[in-house]
Amino acid sequence: MPTSTFLVTVSGPDRIGVGAELFAALSVLSAQGTHITDVAQITIKGALVLCVEVSTEKSLSLADVESALSTRDIVRDGVSATVEKVVPSDASDGRRLLVTFLASRIGASQLEDVFAAIARSRASCERIVHLASYPVDCYELVVRGADHDLLREELVAVASTSGLDLAVQRAGLHRRSKHLVVMDADSTLLQDEVIDLLAVECGCAAEVSAITELAMAGEIDFAEALRRRVTLLAGLPESVLEDVRSKLRLTPGARTLIRTLQRLGYVPAVVSGGFAEVLEPLMTELKVDYLAANRLEIVDGKLTGFVLGEIVDRAGKATALRRFAEEVGVPLEQTVAVGDGANDIDMLSAAGLGIAFNAKPVVQAHADTALTVPYLDAVLYFLGISREEIEAE
Repeated sequence: MPTSTFLVTVSGPDRIGVGAELFAALSVLSAQGTHITDVAQITIKGALVLCVEVSTEKSLSLADVESALSTRDIVRDGVSATVEKVVPSDASDGRRLLVTFLASRIGASQLEDVFAAIARSRASCERIVHLASYPVDCYELVVRGADHDLLREELVAVASTSGLDLAVQRAGLHRRSKHLVVMDADSTLLQDEVIDLLAVECGCAAEVSAITELAMAGEIDFAEALRRRVTLLAGLPESVLEDVRSKLRLTPGARTLIRTLQRLGYVPAVVSGGFAEVLEPLMTELKVDYLAANRLEIVDGKLTGFVLGEIVDRAGKATALRRFAEEVGVPLEQTVAVGDGANDIDMLSAAGLGIAFNAKPVVQAHADTALTVPYLDAVLYFLGISREEIEAE
C-alpha cells in the first residue's frame, strides 16, 4: 500500500502549551501506524505557525486526522488547525542545499529574484532563517532540488545583478562539526599591509609600492617581490617591529569573528605573506594558536634585508592550510579560507569553502563566494551562525 502523508498546520496567536496539545492529539494516531516525518515552527511577533508532517502505510483518511485533532482543545483563542493531504512535488526527489545570502539591506525585490531563481531551477525552499538584521541583513534557506548545478548557476547570476553576497553549500551535520577557519592577515584580518608600514619607517615607501605594483601586474612573482622589498628594509632597528605592531588596525568584526569561533569550538588560524615577528604578539593577544608567516633575518638588533627559510607565497599558503587541517584533525571539506589577494587563490581553491573578502574580480572568480561588506565577522553567517548566537556571551 502506498504511503499517505498529511500536513497538519496550527496557526494563530502563540500561547503556552499549544505544542503539547497538538502532539498529544497526534499520539492518538500512533496506534494506527502513523509516524511523524517532519516538524517546523516559526513565531514572528507573537504569531505562530506550527507544521507537522505525518505519514502512514495503513488506510488513513483526512477525516481520521481531523478527528484526532478534535480530541484536544487546540482550536481556541484565535488558534486554527488545518489538515491537508500532501502531494509530492518534483523537487521532493532532490537533495538539500543551504543557500546563504547577505547585503547591507535586503528588500522584497531581491528576495523575489532569489526565489524566482529557485523556481527556474525546479527546486523548492523548505525553510527560511533570518540569521541577522544588523550590521548586515542575512538569510539562510534550505532548498531541495534535483539539479544542483542549475540551481547554483541561477543563484550566482542573481547575486551578481542583485547586489547580494551569496554562498551555496551542501546541507548536513558537518555544518556544526569542528571547522578550521584560515584567514589571510594583510587587508583581511588587518586593515593594513605590514610591509608598507615598515617601508614608511625605513623611508622607502615609494620604492616598496613600485615593486608591489610590478607583482600585482604579474611582471614578477610574489617571492621575488618580497625579497626585493625586504632588501630595502636592511638596517632598520629591530625595535621598529614593535612600533609597527602597535599601529596595526584589525578589520571591523575581526575580534568578534575569532572570539565567536573559539567559543563555539571552531579553530581560527592565520596564514600570511607578512612577517611572524610583527604578527606573533597579536596572535598571542587574540589566542590564535596557528600562524604561518615569513621570518625576517635579524643580526645585532637590525634587519639584514633577508628572509629566513622558505617563503610563504601563494603555494605556501595552501600548504599551510593543509598542514593546519591535519594538525587540527579536520578534513579539507571542513576548512574555510578567507583572503583578498592573488596569493590567496590556491588557499581559497583548496579549502572546503573559499571566501574572497573585498577582493578583486580575479580572486572572486577562484572563490566559492565573496563578501563585499566591510565586516569580517560576516564569515560566521556562512557557517550558519546567527547574530543571536554571536552576541550570546
